[in-house]
Amino acid sequence: MPEQTMDQFFIDQIVVPKKLLENYKTIGLDERELIVLLQIIRFLHDGIDFPTPAHIAQSLTFTENECVDILRQLMQKEIVHLEEVNNDEGRLSEKYSLQPLWDKLYRKSTEKENNIEEGELFIRFEQEFARPLTPLEIETINAWLDEDKLSPALIIAALREAVLMNTLNFKYIDRILHEWKRKGIRSVDDARRESESFRSRKINKNYETVERDTSVYFNWLEEDIE
Repeated sequence: MPEQTMDQFFIDQIVVPKKLLENYKTIGLDERELIVLLQIIRFLHDGIDFPTPAHIAQSLTFTENECVDILRQLMQKEIVHLEEVNNDEGRLSEKYSLQPLWDKLYRKSTEKENNIEEGELFIRFEQEFARPLTPLEIETINAWLDEDKLSPALIIAALREAVLMNTLNFKYIDRILHEWKRKGIRSVDDARRESESFRSRKINKNYETVERDTSVYFNWLEEDIE
């Protein structure tokens, strides 16, 4: 069997927001709920929008029934919810949405981010990238500030969007900022609405249904959610 190439190695990486690992306790999660949540993120990264509890349990040390209980808890705590989407054939399907999680992690800090100073901006980038910035990256951020006249808060919003889209690199962040500028988006709230709309369109375009036994699977989703 050939050795894994470096290209494949990087493709296989999943970006987990640092803010999630730092704050999962403060939003009411324990370690068991966190690991199930991370598994959902992994499946979404692989294009599987609605993994069954059995699929999730295959990578864990606890049972399918325990996964069922934890998934219920995540929905009751409004960490994840289910969305109905139309596939290319016009059929309704379901998927997990992590938007409630991102709302809990990031929307509460909107006011603070709106008042962020330029010096803090570089620190936030280094925290998310988990390394010092290169001179070229520092020059890029300065160009966003000085040439494009973008606010530090809007740049942070683009950084956050790159993290959520699992594409943490400067080229992608630059594309986000230029697209927002083209559309006249200047505030964090407008950027957030545009990002949510983009993700919704992307889901509806790319969603593929997976054959599954709905006679059992949908029952547990409908119980005890209210």
